[in-house]
Parts: sequence; structure tokens; C-alpha cells
Amino acid sequence: MDYYKQIFKRKSFHLFRDTGVITDQDIQKLQEFIESINPLYADIKTEIRVVPENETTCKRGGQFCLLFYSERKEGYLQNIGYLGEQIDLYLASKNIGTLWFGIGRPKDMQVNGMDFVIMISIAKMSEENFRKDVFKAKRKPLHEIWRGSTLGVAEIARFAPSACNTQPWMVENIGKDLMVYRFKQPGKRGIMPVDKVLYYNKIDIGIFLFILECCLKHEGYAYRRILFADTADDSVLQTLIAIYTYALRC
Repeated sequence: MDYYKQIFKRKSFHLFRDTGVITDQDIQKLQEFIESINPLYADIKTEIRVVPENETTCKRGGQFCLLFYSERKEGYLQNIGYLGEQIDLYLASKNIGTLWFGIGRPKDMQVNGMDFVIMISIAKMSEENFRKDVFKAKRKPLHEIWRGSTLGVAEIARFAPSACNTQPWMVENIGKDLMVYRFKQPGKRGIMPVDKVLYYNKIDIGIFLFILECCLKHEGYAYRRILFADTADDSVLQTLIAIYTYALRC
């Protein structure tokens, strides 16, 4: 699976129109793919279910919704973001559009002792409906999200999706280490309720970490990742999430 290539294609469909049909075979292949994805935290139990969109409160014209459930442990929100973005990019490769829908609710808020976290609505779309030029996407300028050498990585990693396009990350390249922070820009939360900003920002960081890793691999970097517990509350502007010690592959 060439995840990097799909970064340039994927887009968020806020409303699905002129949709095709996701077949039973598509769903079977999707479920097989879900079984193959790698978590950020291997010790956190998760479950991903595929249900018709009309069995949720999401009404955006999708055919199905992916429901993400998890046990509540340190890092569980970042883990869901990391898992979900792998699926997001896979679906783009199959011309299946996605919408991360944070305010949606399923019929079952708990399954097998795990809590519902978030859903992604999906619908079959024509190739022409996907992004043609990722550089036209509205994102923060590099100097607002990256300090130090970009390694040819930051230029694409900056296109990671996030709730309300808040892009709650900052990276510092120090020596051979990329220091990744959850960064809160004062006064910037889009339309998110105040009490949900931290929740969605943690999911967003998981999404960003996966996109960052895709870009590092594409540019020929090997890396060692160290993760840190995110115990800071929403009043802290910058919280260290991960360190990537990198080196060019021989």
C-alpha cells in the first residue's frame, strides 16, 4: 500500500453527492485491510465496525460509517487517529471518499467493554472528485508548524487532516531528532466546542504522526520513535508527544 501517494489524493467530503455503490466485495477487502493495519500503541484494545450510515446520527450522504471503539488508556485517542488515517488513505486509493465525523453517534456507545471514540462516513466517489492539487489545500505556512531543517518532509506532512483544520502540531528538528508537540494556538479552535478541543486534538496528533512517518519513509529516512504520555490539560500551549531520531538509510 503506497500511503504516501494517497496523501496527494485524499480529501474530506463534507457532504456526499453523486455517489456510487460500495459493494460487498469492497467491504470484504476493507475489513481484510483493517486486520492488517498497525497501531501506535499495541497494548490498547480497539475494534472497528462497518455499519450503514443510517444506523448512526451522521446524515451526510455516505453509504457506510466506520465506528472506532477503544478501551480508555493513555494514548487511546492518538492511537485511533493513527489507525484511522491508515484506513483513510487506503479508502482514497479505492476511490472511496471519507469524512471524519466527530459529532456523530452510533446506536451502541460501548462494545465489548470498549467506548465509542469517533466515526468516519464513507461513500464511493468518482476519481475526478478527489483532490487534484494538494498544494491548494488551506494549511498553515511551514514556519508556523516546523522549526529547523524540513528534510523535504515537512512540505508534505503539513497536509495531514485535522478537526476544523486546526493543525494542532509543532515539530522542531534538533540535531538528528524531530521533537513533535501537540501545540495549541491561542484562540484557534474552529467551530469545536471548548470542552472537545483537547479530545479532537489528541486524535489529530495520531493522524499527523502517521502522515509524518509516511513522509520520512518516502524521503529515505529510518527512524526510532519514542512516545510520551500526554497528560497536560488544554491550558498548556505545547506538549511533547514524540521524538523521532532519524538517519538516512544506507
